[in-house]
Formats: sequence, C-alpha cells, structure tokens
Amino acid sequence: MTTPSTVNALVTNLEAAKSTFGPWTAAETKRLLQRISREHFRDPRALIRVHEALLFLRAFPHSPQIVAAVETLLNTFHKRIEKIRALGADMSAFDDFDTSGIAGTTMRDTLSFEAARWLARRTPRNAEIAWDDYSDDYQAERAMGATWPRFIPLLAEDADVEANIPWRRWLDAARGRESDLQWLLRQFENLTVTDRERVELYDSLRLPLRWRLENLKLSRTRNWTRPRKFFFHTEPLITRPQVSLARELSHRAPRLEKLSLRKGEAVMHSIREVMLVRYRELYGTTLGDPRSVVRADLGSDKDGRGVVLYLWNLPPGRRLPLRAYVAGFTLKNGVPINYVEAIGLCEWIEVGFNTFYTYRHGETAWIYAQALRVLTAFTGATTISVYPYQIGQNNDEALDSGAFWFYRKLGFRSGRPDLEQLARREEGKIAANPGYRTSRRILKRLAEAHVFYELDHRGERAISTLNMRANASHPANTSYQGTTSSRADSAARISPASAAAGPWDNFSTRNIGLRINRRMARDFKGDATALHEAALEEVARALDINPTRWTPADLRALGNWSLLLAQIPDLRRWTQQEKRDALAIIRAQAAPNEMRYLRLTQCHPRLRAELIRLGS
Repeated sequence: MTTPSTVNALVTNLEAAKSTFGPWTAAETKRLLQRISREHFRDPRALIRVHEALLFLRAFPHSPQIVAAVETLLNTFHKRIEKIRALGADMSAFDDFDTSGIAGTTMRDTLSFEAARWLARRTPRNAEIAWDDYSDDYQAERAMGATWPRFIPLLAEDADVEANIPWRRWLDAARGRESDLQWLLRQFENLTVTDRERVELYDSLRLPLRWRLENLKLSRTRNWTRPRKFFFHTEPLITRPQVSLARELSHRAPRLEKLSLRKGEAVMHSIREVMLVRYRELYGTTLGDPRSVVRADLGSDKDGRGVVLYLWNLPPGRRLPLRAYVAGFTLKNGVPINYVEAIGLCEWIEVGFNTFYTYRHGETAWIYAQALRVLTAFTGATTISVYPYQIGQNNDEALDSGAFWFYRKLGFRSGRPDLEQLARREEGKIAANPGYRTSRRILKRLAEAHVFYELDHRGERAISTLNMRANASHPANTSYQGTTSSRADSAARISPASAAAGPWDNFSTRNIGLRINRRMARDFKGDATALHEAALEEVARALDINPTRWTPADLRALGNWSLLLAQIPDLRRWTQQEKRDALAIIRAQAAPNEMRYLRLTQCHPRLRAELIRLGS
C-alpha cells in the first residue's frame, strides 16, 4: 500500500516536472503520469494538486505524448472524485475560490438573471435551486412578495397580509411538472417589463443555484479544446525579467479575424463556462456581443507559443453611458488561462487582467504583453492604465504577490507624483541591496493610485492629426490589422525613471458623474427627470438638432451624452464640423460597432480636452 508520504513525494515530483526542461524531461514526466494513473488517492488536497499540475501540463506540454497522457487522466478525473467522496472525505476543499470547478464536484452560487438563464439552458438536468441554502429572513420574504404575485394568481392574498407564507407550496402548485428553476426563469422572461427591470426583479430574490458538473465539458477539468497547432515547450518558460513590454508592443500589430455570428456565439458560451466554474461573473463575459468577437491567433506565428486571444464588445442596448468596453480571454494550446477587461475613451483604456491561479507561473508577463498588444490593435489606445485593485487596493492576494512590481518592472509608472517618488526610492533600496523586500505597508500605499504605460508613437498618431471624416471603422471584410502602419514602424518606449505625468492621470468618469449629480442637486432639487430634460434641450439647441427625429437607441445615447455636453460652457461656439463630429460619436455609441465609437472619440481633440477637464 502506498503511504501518504510516498503519494506526497509523487505529487511534488509531478509539480516540479511541469516546469523542468531538458533532454529527458518529457520521458520522465510521462513516467510520472503513468504512476499517477495507477495511484488511488485518499487525500482531497493531494488530488487537487494533481489536478492543477495536469491542467498546467495540458497548457504548457513538453511533447505530444504528454498531451495524450494528460488528456486521458483529465477525461476520467471525475471517477477519482467519486471514489474519494465514497470514502467519506471532506469535499469542502473542492469548493474554494481557486479550486472549484473540478469534474465530479457540485457548485453553488447566486447568479445574475442572464447567467442563471444561460446555465439552465446549457445544462437543464444539472442545475436546480438550492432551497436548503436559501435564506428565509425578512428580506427574502419581501423580495418574493414583491415579485411572485406577478405570475402566481392570487398569491397577493397571502403575500400582502399573512405571516409564515408557504412560498414553495404556492410555487409547486403553479409549476406543475416543470422544474422550479425552469418555470421561474420562464415567468421572468415573459414579464412585460424592460430588460433592466427584469434583471432587477430576478436579482432581488438572490436565489442560490446548485449545479452538478459530473463529467461535463464545462468543468475546469475538461474545459479545453484542440488548438489548430500545438506549441511544445522544450526550453525553460519565459520569465518576467526576459520580457520587454516596449519591444513586444513595437512588433507588427497582430492580425485580427472577425468571427461569424455562429462562431462568436460559441466563444460567448465558452467564456461563460470558463467564468461559471471559477465563481466569477463579469458584465462583459455574461452580456458580450457575439457579433463583435475577433480572434488573434498568435499561435499561427512561429513565436506565438500556442496563444490565441478572443476579444469582444457589448451589444448596443447594454453599453455603458460613455466609455467603450472590451472583454476577452486567452487560450494556451486550447486551455483558457486568463481573462481581460478594458474600458476607455479616446486613446485611454483601463485594463484589468487576471491569470487563473493554476497558470500564474506560466509565462504570465509575456502573455500579458501579448494581451496588451492585441488590445491596443483592437482599440487604437495609446495610454494604458491599471486599476488600483489590480495592484493591491483592497486586494490581499495582489499585495502578497507584489503585483505592483510586476507592472513597475514592465515599465508602468504611478499616476500620483508622491507615489511615483516613493516607488523610485524603493527602487534605489533594491538596487543598493538585492535582498531588500518592499514592506506590505508600502505596497498598500503604492496601490492607492492607477499605474500608467504610454506608447510612444513619435507623433504619427497624435490626436490632433487624426481625421475624423476618414473611415474610422474597421474594413467590412473578415480580417483587419486594427491599427495604422505606424505601430509596426515605431517602438513603444517608456522607463519609470523618466516618465512624465500624463493628461489622463487624474481622470475618471466617476468624477464626471459626481459633477453632474451635484448640478442636479443644486439646480434641479435632485430631480433626475428635470435634469435630463434640461440637458437634452440645451444640447439640442447648441448642436442645432431635433431629437424627436432620432431613433430610440440614438436618443438614449444622446440623453447620456447630453448630461456631459451640457457641462461645456462654449458648446454653442464650437465649429460646425466639431458639432457634426460630436453627433457622429453619439450616433456611433448606439450603432453595432462599438470600436468605431471608441475610435471616433480619438478623433475629436476639443471633446477629448473637455472630457479630461470634466473628469479630472
């Protein structure tokens, strides 16, 4: 019988082998995998360690033989979970934030309406309402009393006046043989309310859902695909010190392939699966527009290392009032290893990037550089900022990993002069004493502001030279470069020691929103309707337009932008061309191509200046 110490040694050797390279590495790793296949595990945490090592090897394989052996183990991994459950093991270890989603386990979470509806359609026999986890407190009763009478006849007779209402008896009587989850979702779909109201009503219930992963492909264990071409790692992985962000961003822009609607929908299903089994849900991964999906296949290039990125935008009815939105994720040899989110205006984007726990020692810096390379090609952005949360603000994990230095050593600078000086002092201490480590207290201070990276485009793409009246949209064919040729010819250069303050350092759309709300409180006694009407009338007069002739979608965009444009004192004195260009931006905000909207905002110097003024 294998002892626990022997099992632990075996797992430790497998974890070491995944990042070890040499003439005999692939053969030795294959022998370890064969031993693993024969081993019977009793310790949940040892089994989790094996699972994560297998996934890493699937993403960063040494050879075709390793891929075959790993896939065999992963495709049957649910049987190991069933055996360990039968032994009476504590299964809670499989439900941590970083270890959830393994085949054979069960997950529980409270999902948004769109995510719950997608899950119920995707796995109708595996998802259910977890009533045993549902709170029966006063707030839950109020939520049910406010929503269920809309589709359960005479429930108001109980809900409005009685105590101890048997909610589930009412539900069971109404749903017949249909499952309670499927029936409830269908009732919400049929409500004659707006999409936003439907979401708000369902989300107010905070219904916990339970879904069994069994051996489904959506589990983390099997949520990978065969790439067009594998990249096998026979040499050590690229480390952060080997990565020059300036060099990577100076390379020719990657080719972006516009996907068909069918393929775009498949990508959206994939990212929802990826996020679901990791207890994550982003606005853009749940509500992404399948018509907007583009693919950047870096793996088709000899230096692409098996990396493919997908990016997409939001559909017109789900867009943010002002900023353009991009979401995406990366496949490494067909394995999803991270997700990315970017939100911006003009040439500025805020970028959030998260590499999943399993793959954080797998060329993260190089892959991050490729994500920025694809993002800047897709968006045309030249100023990249990173949220404080990403570097440690209210984020213990980022503090523990020293995330600030990950970005700093790639060339990012702090957006606050005092924190930039603090970072330079810390760099001086590190240079004088290589063993020095920045304290957690200082890392928390450094995480109080955004960090920035500006691309040096040698003025060739300076905003004042852009011509808005040229075709700002991507070509209509199925592929496009996404940037001008100057990106291929010029380097993106920056060094923290010489970085100067940038115009976007103190900008936030939140500042614009707060400014507008203070005006509402001061001039309209807190009446949002009066504010909207006054702003729309004022802007329509300044731009010489008749809003009654606009479509509902265009009018919604005009309403949002009017709140901002009404804050510009000299709007009426703009040139006719500047006014026409502003109107083109507003109409583009409601049009199918969200990236055309973003690129048009890059072409209006006067509007850009006002955005920065109002948002700083």
